[in-house]
Amino acid sequence: MKKLRVTVNGVSYEVDVEVLEDEDDIGAGYGFPSSTSAPPAARVPTGGNAGGAAPAPAPAKAAAPTASPSTGDDKNVLTSPIAGVIVEVKVKAGDSVSENDSVVIIEAMKMNTNVSSPVSGKVKEVRVSSGDAVQQGQVLLTFE
Repeated sequence: MKKLRVTVNGVSYEVDVEVLEDEDDIGAGYGFPSSTSAPPAARVPTGGNAGGAAPAPAPAKAAAPTASPSTGDDKNVLTSPIAGVIVEVKVKAGDSVSENDSVVIIEAMKMNTNVSSPVSGKVKEVRVSSGDAVQQGQVLLTFE
């Protein structure tokens, strides 16, 4: 039990609170370190299971893929770094662009991602338009 002081509408109250999960332990199930002395596998969940087996450890996470907009050695191709929906294509065939100019905006998980040109040059072909769903690695533009 913890004793806390809570103020509601300017009136202070002293209350006793039973801590079921400490703030530092909230992320323990997601691979974050725990503030308690017992390792996560040795802790007993609130629902009981005191005599049962310890939970299985979380599987190792694979390395996250890098968000490289170009493919391998072909610098004249711009590919999508993520899966999502095309919000805006800022260039058209024949336009000149500089390296790192924003050329496409992709929405994924309600966030917009600017995709930049990997090279300076002229846009040869635009293979997507606004509203198109794209997959990671899909060709968006080609350059001359």
